[in-house]
Amino acid sequence: MRAVDIIRKKREGNALSDAEIRFMVAGIGGEVADYQWSALLMAIVWRGMDDRETATLTDAMMRSGSVVDLGEIPGLKVDKHSTGGVGDKTSLILAPIAAAAGVPVPMVSGRGLGHTGGTLDKLESIPGFNVNLDLHHYKKVLAECGLVLIGQTDEIAPADKFLYAMRDATATVESIPLISASIMSKKLSEGIDGLVLDVKTGRGAFMEKLEDSRALAQAMCAIGRGLGKRMRALITRMDQPLGRAVGNAVEVIESVECLRGEGPADLMDLSIELAAEMVLMAEVEPTIEAARERCLATIADGSALERFRRLVHAQGGDARALDHFDRLPQPKGEVEVDSTHDGVVHGLDARAIGQATMLLGAGRARVDSVIDPAVGVVLHKKIGDPVKAGEPLCTVYLNDDLGLESALAMIGAAYRVDSGPLPCRELIVERL
Repeated sequence: MRAVDIIRKKREGNALSDAEIRFMVAGIGGEVADYQWSALLMAIVWRGMDDRETATLTDAMMRSGSVVDLGEIPGLKVDKHSTGGVGDKTSLILAPIAAAAGVPVPMVSGRGLGHTGGTLDKLESIPGFNVNLDLHHYKKVLAECGLVLIGQTDEIAPADKFLYAMRDATATVESIPLISASIMSKKLSEGIDGLVLDVKTGRGAFMEKLEDSRALAQAMCAIGRGLGKRMRALITRMDQPLGRAVGNAVEVIESVECLRGEGPADLMDLSIELAAEMVLMAEVEPTIEAARERCLATIADGSALERFRRLVHAQGGDARALDHFDRLPQPKGEVEVDSTHDGVVHGLDARAIGQATMLLGAGRARVDSVIDPAVGVVLHKKIGDPVKAGEPLCTVYLNDDLGLESALAMIGAAYRVDSGPLPCRELIVERL
């Protein structure tokens, strides 16, 4: 069996056999060269994969490492995964909420991919926070704190770790089979009983069209249910950034504000809704209404924020930074972007904001790009907000002028200010 023949077969639109898919996955870092995987990824983007191929790819990637057994930890273990968005820091909010509500939350997360941010990059902006735990310490932190947030390791779906980075570097992110296999191989390896999906749709999502987002949600639910897991998917809008902070340290700050009950309404509402689905899935509460109330109570009594402090301390981070934000990485300067005229914000391009923050250093243009945790954007105006000429639309935080001019132009163009009111659209589009 040769990689070149498999690449050619997929390039010509033919389905790969189970043996061919397993050969390619097993050959990562060995018999199959990186550039051959690059070619196959592009062929998959163009030609697709059927359900059988996707399931086989998921299984092969999952079995490339260890499948964790969390049987000794009582309760149904539930995780959440988002398909990626701009300003999406819900994991930092809902994981402590769900844990405080009684749900064990084992979470294996990813780094920034394209114009979207990564949970691991946000967590690593907390001084000392270690996302690189081995499976022994993964279980230990989960048992102690009720939650754990780590990155992909050589033990958990190492094939996905390689392919995740490869897709980012080769413009092959937007593929339903590849996204499904990546997410589910990682999630099914971490020892969960159920998974809540937040599948984004809109300009700032990888899947911009609702029908594509729905297809992705259905594909992932089918994979999970086929392997005996409880699945739930929410399709949510990503036309504008979620919350007001976009970056790394600035998103940690906003997450803490949400855990204090002081965050932006859209971000808090979605975090509570996703956490409530986790509480319901774990059978902690019998109805979504009761689960929602239980989640809100963890914010009101401070137990959710305390869980986050415990997690940060357990994973080597400076928990004092959650109360004293000056202990987080600080930018050297800031620039305001002002509105040029009166009106109402009718549009705020999430993708452009994400790309602008990447130019500032908050994201990765390449796999080996170094993240600057201090830079980012804080939005003062979002869709539906009135604004006057000269009033700031947002504040840009920076450490140098590299990429600043292009970033500012991109941010200015992302805003569309027009006359007249704008009807509000629901953040949650569908539930599957």
